[in-house]
Amino acid sequence: ENAEPVDGKTKEELEGQLVRVRDMLEREREERNYFQLERDKIVTFWEITKRQLEESRAEARLKEREREEMEDKHAVEIKVYKQKVKHLLYEHQNEVAELRAENASELKVVGDQHAQEEGLLRKDKRSLKVELKEKELSHEEILKNMQMEYDKQVTALREDLLRQAKDMSHKYEKRSEILREELELRRKTEIHEIEERKNGQISTLMRNHEKAFSDIKNYYNDITLNNLALINTLKEQVEELKKKDERMEKLMTEITQENKRLTEPLARARSEVDELRKALAGYDKDKAALQSAKSRLRSQEEFIAQLKWEHEVLQQRFIEVEKERDELYANYVKTIHDVQQKSGLKNLLLERKLGAVSDMLEKKEAQLNEVLTASNLDPAALSVVTRKLEDVMDSKNAAIKDLQFDLARVCKSHNDMLKAFESKMRELSVPIEELGFKPIVFQSSQTLGMGPAGLVAS
Repeated sequence: ENAEPVDGKTKEELEGQLVRVRDMLEREREERNYFQLERDKIVTFWEITKRQLEESRAEARLKEREREEMEDKHAVEIKVYKQKVKHLLYEHQNEVAELRAENASELKVVGDQHAQEEGLLRKDKRSLKVELKEKELSHEEILKNMQMEYDKQVTALREDLLRQAKDMSHKYEKRSEILREELELRRKTEIHEIEERKNGQISTLMRNHEKAFSDIKNYYNDITLNNLALINTLKEQVEELKKKDERMEKLMTEITQENKRLTEPLARARSEVDELRKALAGYDKDKAALQSAKSRLRSQEEFIAQLKWEHEVLQQRFIEVEKERDELYANYVKTIHDVQQKSGLKNLLLERKLGAVSDMLEKKEAQLNEVLTASNLDPAALSVVTRKLEDVMDSKNAAIKDLQFDLARVCKSHNDMLKAFESKMRELSVPIEELGFKPIVFQSSQTLGMGPAGLVAS
């Protein structure tokens, strides 16, 4: 009744081997389920990452449109300022022409009055020449005294008017200067705060984008390494199953040959046949289990091939993302160069326009002062002219300050943009010398664009 060992193994050993093979099959099922869950997680993470990348691209396009809109708005503002300057120059010319016409008409009226008075005096002189001949000396003395008194009155009146004009000019200049400084400081402070908030938001978005990109990259690198290790483990298991299959086939061949060589008595042969039939039934079960293991092995190989394909797809997408990053960096450097050229040209044009307008205003002021000095107007007319002149000067000074502030804002934006680009290049370990050009930086020692405490131009 005790079964003889088959290929050096007893029935208990074969049963124990069968139990181990079944345990191995159960582990294979569990690992297959685990790999399917991991695949679903990878697909879900990939979809989430793709959606986040699309949202980041949409935000970048929105920021680009906002930047273009701001540039267009800046161009429109410059055109409006040009129109204002032209309008002020036209008003100034009209006012100068009106003043000249008024002075000419008043001089003509005064001349006519003097001519009439001179004619009357001549008539009186001719009619009374005989009677006034004795009193000629006394009359000449009286005329000289009247002339001296008249000259004194005219000199005192002129000095009084000049003094009043200077006092009024100094007073209004001080008031306008104080008001201008207060408004300029307030506007520059508000604009500086807005620009600082904008720069902070841009830097925060850039840091978040870089952090998300690095996390995705590290996550996919870890997944790739885990998949490679899993593939190697499955290959080793497949080799072991193949070796076991070969051993079982060899065992079957040996048992068949041994049955043919047995030539013992019939009873012993029958008992041995019964035992061999029992062993053969167990072998059939082992063979069926081996066939199922082979089918599972094929499914695992298909699953490994699927994982390889997904790994190649992820690798290609990673290469595309790196290519897109390189293109964005190239466009980034090109944009820096274009913005520097545009801002430098705009600053140069604004400086030249401001210089030309300042020179023209100085000439007009000198001409107007000469006209006022030569016209000898009465106090009422002088006050009207002075008031108009102050209004014109205030409007022109406001226009000049607006242009100076625009130039300062452009310089500040240009310098802030250069600082942001340089810090970004330092974070990416890219030397500034690789740009191929030297960035233009507007220093704070420039006369245009200087603000109190460096609020605007720095």
